[in-house]
Amino acid sequence: MYKYGLSVKFKSTEDNRQKLSSVLLKASELVSRAKGCQLYLVSLDEDEPDTVWTTEIWDSREDHENSLSVIGVKELISQASCLFAAPPEKVKEIKILGGYGINP
Repeated sequence: MYKYGLSVKFKSTEDNRQKLSSVLLKASELVSRAKGCQLYLVSLDEDEPDTVWTTEIWDSREDHENSLSVIGVKELISQASCLFAAPPEKVKEIKILGGYGINP
């Protein structure tokens, strides 16, 4: 069985990248306790000053979808959405075979 992976690009409104990344880091803390969460990484894009990326690895797509019901996640989504310059771009969904750092 494959793991479910997702990379998402978030474009913040001007000068709000730090605020957006802070909200996404809080989301990372919340979903780290969700069933099936293997990784929720928040990164800054050096080439695009208002862009933040998330990289997620889940045991399954269903676990990812269920993470939206974790207490506090919907509130953080609301906080983040007012910082978006454009809707988030689902850049890539991937099937993860394994590798260092991924639990079987």
